[in-house]
Amino acid sequence: MRVFVPATLAMLQKLVADGSLRPVNGTAFAVTPTLRESYAEGDDDELTDVALRDAALASLRLIGDQGDTGLPNRRAVLEADADDVTLRPDLDDAVVRIPGEIPIGRVIAAYVDNAAAEAAVAAAVEAVDEADLGDEDAELTVGDAQDHDLAWYAAQELPFLLELL
Repeated sequence: MRVFVPATLAMLQKLVADGSLRPVNGTAFAVTPTLRESYAEGDDDELTDVALRDAALASLRLIGDQGDTGLPNRRAVLEADADDVTLRPDLDDAVVRIPGEIPIGRVIAAYVDNAAAEAAVAAAVEAVDEADLGDEDAELTVGDAQDHDLAWYAAQELPFLLELL
């Protein structure tokens, strides 16, 4: 199954260094049957974008939890093929669990914010919990970060991307 794994730049460094990555709590996002059912209309590309955006939102929480790494505040999402995926509609429509690690050979691409998004991402990291609780200002702050498009990088480009940070 094609999955979108929320990540941080530090996690991408670990992926490149170690050759594999264990998703935090095994959490990833995918176009699941429940996600398909929740949309009256929408083709595969649109539903894939929903799963990707959900993973990018989850990346905000990972950035907030990681502490100071010295790396820029940028959301990161890995697109990969995974086996033995467990659907978790009890958590959300697109949530899946992945047992174990994802080897870099199964990674198709990475989606990463550009430098222009860093300020919006930093603000969203601080506001994401309040946004979940319904604070309208916080929701707008998180929306500002989500409005930034993620740049696409092939898996083999990751070492070069990380070197340029």
